Amino acid sequence: MNERPHPWRGLMVATAVPLRDDATLSVDYDAYAEHVAHLVAQGCDGVVPNGSLGEYQTLDHEERARLVRVAVEAAGDGARVMPGVAAYGSADARRWADHAAEAGAGSVLLLPPTAYRADARSVRAHYAEVAKAGLPVVAYNNPYDTKVDLTPRLLAQLHGDGSIVAVKEFSGDVRRAYEIAELAPGLDLLAGADDVLLELALAGAVGWIAGYPNALPGACVALHRAAAARDLDTALPLYRALHPLLRWDSRPEFVQAIKVSMDLAGRHGGPVRPPRTPLTEEQYATVRAATEKALAEGLA
Repeated sequence: MNERPHPWRGLMVATAVPLRDDATLSVDYDAYAEHVAHLVAQGCDGVVPNGSLGEYQTLDHEERARLVRVAVEAAGDGARVMPGVAAYGSADARRWADHAAEAGAGSVLLLPPTAYRADARSVRAHYAEVAKAGLPVVAYNNPYDTKVDLTPRLLAQLHGDGSIVAVKEFSGDVRRAYEIAELAPGLDLLAGADDVLLELALAGAVGWIAGYPNALPGACVALHRAAAARDLDTALPLYRALHPLLRWDSRPEFVQAIKVSMDLAGRHGGPVRPPRTPLTEEQYATVRAATEKALAEGLA
């Protein structure tokens, strides 16, 4: 069993969902279970189902619920699983957090309200409601997609409220790490974008919610461990070699790019659900070239 007192720390993989290439693009739950088990076996600390990379917005209620149950069973320890519980309404987000607790998950990942540009008072109420489920809540700051910015000051308020234990920081502004540490010294910082992992690790991040380990888990585990140990002799060459791929995690086509890399690496990536569309020929060629180069260099 996983006995880590802070199960949201370490390398947590935001899992892609393998879809069958059939008329409904149905979820391949067996492939997903195998994928979760593979990631854990490769040294990843845990998984994050139903995040943006997991195309949660396109999943129906049963698909979303079943993926959490499959992840908990396949990981071998529910504490390793951090389901995304984002929803338009706070009540729905709370219900997903309750479901995660019932399934045996160790923590949850929560976006701020996504239906409108919420003010600080509404954001604090939203997180307080979901925290009532009893699981540790990791805030997800993605101001690009949500249009709500969890600033260091607002994060300090959420932490002071007792609503969150950590933040997945996806703003790309690595300077925020220092302000967060000053205003909320007890709040755990997690790198939320693959292409700022090293910078945030050096600034004190205690975890990485990552996309590219779906395709290259071994290399990403090695990178994270070296970055966490501040072993720049190991980390910097790896980071430079992987960065042509890691930067796709911060682009709108990140789901498609990571799934292409998975397919090329012999994992089950598969198609994406609409409204996402396949990469353009130029994008595909770029991702393919970078992936094949990484694989040829042994970065699997």
